[in-house]
Amino acid sequence: MPAPEKTSLSKIVAAGRELLEEVGRQGLTMQNVAERVGVRAPSLYKHVANRAALLTAVAEATVDDLRAQAEATDGSLEELIRSYRRFAHARPEGFRLMFDASTEALARTSEPVLRASGRLVGEQHALEAARTVTAWATGFINMELSGHFRLGGDVEQGFEYGLATICRALGNGAGQG
Repeated sequence: MPAPEKTSLSKIVAAGRELLEEVGRQGLTMQNVAERVGVRAPSLYKHVANRAALLTAVAEATVDDLRAQAEATDGSLEELIRSYRRFAHARPEGFRLMFDASTEALARTSEPVLRASGRLVGEQHALEAARTVTAWATGFINMELSGHFRLGGDVEQGFEYGLATICRALGNGAGQG
């Protein structure tokens, strides 16, 4: 009779997500994850092939978490983008890592933004609108998380101003042609 598994992929990924936030990408090692889940590092290789596979699994779990948060909003573009920002503040290292997830995983998380954009600008321009607002929000959030807003002023007010301006422009048909 084989010995029972001492860990699982879900436990490994959860430990990886915790470590990522605590010690960053460089500290997310097979050894550190093994210690966190209470096994020896070679035991992890039954579940993940290597560190790159671990990083991918953590990135994809992060994307799935973001998708779940997006689905919990009212579905408006404004609330989706606010949720995106809250997520980034709660899991900044995961936010940075999720851009390394597979195209399929990122596509799953973009669906709510595409739907909201389509309602605002029509299906023909939904992708362009989603790209516009997501690019702005990602840039803003990355600058904010990196401490690059040093000119004073209220960053929260700046975020809301930018979000309202972009949504208003999209709603007025900007870029439709």
